[in-house]
Parts: sequence; C-alpha cells; structure tokens
Amino acid sequence: MADTQDSTNVELATELTIAWLSNPNTRASSEEVPSFLQRMHDAVSSLTAPAPEPEVTTDPEHMPAVSVRKSLASKDHIISMIDGKPYKTLRRHLSTHGLTPDEYRARYNLKPDYPMVSDTYSETRRDMAKKIGLGRKPRVEAGEPATGDPASQAPEAAAPTRGRRKLGIATG
Repeated sequence: MADTQDSTNVELATELTIAWLSNPNTRASSEEVPSFLQRMHDAVSSLTAPAPEPEVTTDPEHMPAVSVRKSLASKDHIISMIDGKPYKTLRRHLSTHGLTPDEYRARYNLKPDYPMVSDTYSETRRDMAKKIGLGRKPRVEAGEPATGDPASQAPEAAAPTRGRRKLGIATG
C-alpha cells in the first residue's frame, strides 16, 4: 500500500510540475526543474501522509510548594503555592504565571474566599484611603449649596406660595 501511495504522490507532483512549466509566465531554467519537482513531491507527501495523533495533554497535578495553613500563617505576607515565596499581594505574581485569582484557587483547590492580599497590606491601604477621603461624600460648606439637592438648585420652586391661589380657590 505504501508503494501505491508513493507512486500516486510522484504522479501528482509530476502533473503539478508540468502545469507550472506550461504557464507562459513561468521562466525556469532546466536546472530549477528537478528541485521544483522534489519540492512538489515533498509537499504532496506531507499533505497525503496520515496526520499524527495529537497527544492528549492532561493537566499535570500541581503540587503546592506549601500548605494552605502555612501560606496564610503570617499577617505580613501570603506565601505563594507556586514557588513558596512570600508576597504582600499575589495578583501581579499570578499574572506573571498566566493565572487569574480564580484559576489559582481552582488549581490548588482553595476556597473562593482565599485572600490575594496580606492582612497588614490591606489595612495599610485601607488607612491610606480613609486618610485621603476615599469612599466618603464631599462635605458641604455652610455658604455653598450641596450639589444634587433639588431644593438648593431652585429655591423659588421649593418655597410654598401663600394665600388662596395655592388651594385653587378663586377670589372675587
């Protein structure tokens, strides 16, 4: 069967070479024809060869460098289960390994609430944010009207009218 396949490939490569040479726009010398025929044969052989079976790649079992308990033992850092090194935050470290926090948690069978930032670093950032005023509404000064308050933007519309006109009673 291999002989018939090879002879079919040779015939097909020869026909392609003849078609190439019969094109009036092709300018080829006699020295180029054998190399072109060989390239055609190689191309046809690679196309007709059975495709190699794709290797089944299973996810390798990822062994954590440290235990979950040890990774969270310190409030100053979290120890990475990938390389066993301490980090204040794991997000950048995970991105260098092509992982998201959810993929990291799934890889090492961690709970969804497993932290990505150490406690001390989180407290430091929280204190800094409070100090500069993040998360609070802006203070209203005594002389300035508050933005977004409809009564302060149109004082005449908010003031009640006096008299009988307010009730819709005609006076005569």
